[in-house]
Amino acid sequence: MLGPGHYLLGATEIFLLTGFAWLGGGSMRRKLVGELQGTSAHLATSVLTLALLLWIAELLGGFGAFKPIPYLAAVVVVGSGLWALVGGRWGRPSVLLGFSPGQSGVVGERGWGEKQDAAAPEGRPHRPSPAALVALVIAGVAVVHFAVGVKTRLSTGMTGFDSTWYHGPFAAGFFQSGNTWDLHFIAPQFLAWFYPANSEVLHAVGMAAFHRDLLSPLINLGWFVGCLVAGWCIGRPYRVAPISLALTAVALSVPALGDQAGEARNDIVGIFFLLAAVALALNAWGVRSSPGVAGIEESNADKSEVGQGKLARVDSGLSTGALVVVGLAGGLAAGTKLNFLLPAGVLVIGLALIAPRGGRWRALAAAGLAALVGGGYWYLRNLAHTGNPLPWVKHLGPIALPAPEQALGGREGHSVFGYLTDGSVWSGWFLPGLHHGLTIFWPALGALALAGLLLCLGRRATPAQRVMSLVGLAAAVAWLIAPTSASGPDGSPHGFESGLRYLAPALILGLALLPTAPALRRTAHTLVTSPFVPDSGTKREVSGWGGLIVGLGLVVASAVAVLGYPVQRHYLQHRYESPSFTAPGLNAAFKWAQGIGNARIATTSTRQYPLYGKDLSNRIDYIGEEQPHGGFTAPTTCQSWRRLLNAGDYDYAITTRDRIEPGKPPYPPTARWTEAPGTKVVLRKPPTVVFRLRGQLPLSSCPR
Repeated sequence: MLGPGHYLLGATEIFLLTGFAWLGGGSMRRKLVGELQGTSAHLATSVLTLALLLWIAELLGGFGAFKPIPYLAAVVVVGSGLWALVGGRWGRPSVLLGFSPGQSGVVGERGWGEKQDAAAPEGRPHRPSPAALVALVIAGVAVVHFAVGVKTRLSTGMTGFDSTWYHGPFAAGFFQSGNTWDLHFIAPQFLAWFYPANSEVLHAVGMAAFHRDLLSPLINLGWFVGCLVAGWCIGRPYRVAPISLALTAVALSVPALGDQAGEARNDIVGIFFLLAAVALALNAWGVRSSPGVAGIEESNADKSEVGQGKLARVDSGLSTGALVVVGLAGGLAAGTKLNFLLPAGVLVIGLALIAPRGGRWRALAAAGLAALVGGGYWYLRNLAHTGNPLPWVKHLGPIALPAPEQALGGREGHSVFGYLTDGSVWSGWFLPGLHHGLTIFWPALGALALAGLLLCLGRRATPAQRVMSLVGLAAAVAWLIAPTSASGPDGSPHGFESGLRYLAPALILGLALLPTAPALRRTAHTLVTSPFVPDSGTKREVSGWGGLIVGLGLVVASAVAVLGYPVQRHYLQHRYESPSFTAPGLNAAFKWAQGIGNARIATTSTRQYPLYGKDLSNRIDYIGEEQPHGGFTAPTTCQSWRRLLNAGDYDYAITTRDRIEPGKPPYPPTARWTEAPGTKVVLRKPPTVVFRLRGQLPLSSCPR
């Protein structure tokens, strides 16, 4: 548990990091997409703020300098420098919040491209319609439902398989070493050490502030709220934001995403960046459109004129700044998880195709380079270590690519596409999995999401809508062909239900886009228009409220910091106190590790994050041998096992299987290989033995 001083110091560091990064992100937003206002402006600022935090961590981490003091100093310098260079102004609270002075009107409230004059008199404030209130209630219920899962993990620690397999170890490894460039080898399954790690870097930021993982169970709650904001912004230019928000909340609450709550899972992170990219593209497109193209006015226009193109765009394409921000958000998604690579690529290419003919190369360069900056670090790292940015791909047609020569390990890989015509798999696995993963209403959710994507491909849709619908379809294709979407033995895809989280981005995006479809927009707008006050179209977001909002924000932040102190004491007291989520022996080892600090521990456990201890000071290594092109394999002989243990100068060795397997010995061969003079058994419980190492293990006395 942290004392008040240590806790206050960590909280102060987090506030400084986010504050100065937001200052720099807000300055960049005003420079790149100053035309955006209100919620969409804040969303753009959030994307740029997160990008700054990641870029600085990656840059320092490339030289092994991602440490608390250098990182904080760099964020302060960069945030302040951007504010000064781009033209930020002190004494303007609205600037800090993302409002541009003199541009406080809501873009698109009266139709696309019809920006309200800042000097115009304010209209009467709008009362929220019943539909808007219902949408807010639905979103609130979704947040509470997600928060319940967070609360559970605050009493146990993160217990999800992926959190304890690679998310947590990557984050702890970045925090301990300050290095993001070297490969962090873990259990040799799926070549996981090549995975992109934007999300894990942000977990490491929280670990660096507190030297504990206090923020890790809470972070995904922030991403969840961010997804709701992005869902709202998707419907905002079409004046159907409440319906988009409600449908986004429903899709985010499916059981397939339930394991994101309180865990270090990164699906919700990639979903946020993808939704943000779509929302910002649609809002920026609306600002540069002529009135009536995408606003509700189109619904009242003569359909023949629409078909003849008389309501065509006056200003084609997105501004260079908008292309940069949208491409950056897509790249951040691809730098978070592999299944976002395809939709991010479609996004970049689509933005270039809908640009004016003379500006397509400019658009491709702006969006593409921004996407590379957002997510390319990890693929560049892979290229440097293996000669291949995607080491899972060993052939490009007839061309052999450098890659580790080893089996992927883990579950046997199969895709949903490979089983599409297999009726027994559908009846035995797919239909029950869809029922459990997407609820009993999965046919309706799937049909509505598909309708949203297809309707936004129609001729009355704007080019931006068509591109965003293709992005959603690309996300669905990525799930369809992913080798882990139906993993498991041939004909028994045990991983299908868990793999539905790869389908979730397409599901959420399709539902969020549904009310924006031209065929449905007029009906959707009627639902959200207040019946009590005429829709005069003069509603404004008043920048004069900025000071009040800043003050309230500081009060809320202070309250969170104060309330967080007893929460962290409860969390650290109960973190892995009585683990029960894996094999009995591993549970006992995880509990044992909570009382150990500053130890070097060797292990054969795939799930290893709890071994880092409460203060994350234990150094954990999966024992393996490095191979060419970034390969990493477990030792197969006693001599190689002991040689690796001796080279690592470990204090403890944990030999274990991941589970108790009927018909196999209770303990793995490494347990026998470790028994020798100078070792002491600390814990023995199937399938795990914990040894205390007190010297070099002789290679000549290996058991046969």
